[in-house]
Amino acid sequence: MTLERRLLQGAVALASAVPILAGVAGMIIGPSMAGGSAAAQNLDSHFRYLSGLLAMIGLLFLASVRRIETHGARFRLLGAIVITGGIGRALGWVEKGPPGGEHQAALVMELLVVPVLMLWQARVARNMPRK
Repeated sequence: MTLERRLLQGAVALASAVPILAGVAGMIIGPSMAGGSAAAQNLDSHFRYLSGLLAMIGLLFLASVRRIETHGARFRLLGAIVITGGIGRALGWVEKGPPGGEHQAALVMELLVVPVLMLWQARVARNMPRK
């Protein structure tokens, strides 16, 4: 194993603490973590960032359609991301009460539809004839 590889591994492991801690804090604390005098700007920034992540998740799911039986790892990874987001949304529901209808529909997608699609993709991949 090269020194460069070890240094990269360490840097990535250390840097991963930032999104993990911010993500878990956001799931538990909610938007109050954006507080301070620039709360509206912080919430806007965070909303736009998360919207970009959401768009890319959708694009990556779409990119899996053509040969869906071969994209199990991608499907599981994207699904895990979506389900984790749904858990955060569900925590907000428990703490703050039900969100609006569009967010309730998103929760159904995140915690019901996506897991069903993941299981279905795995079944299709398992049942495809081997070449």
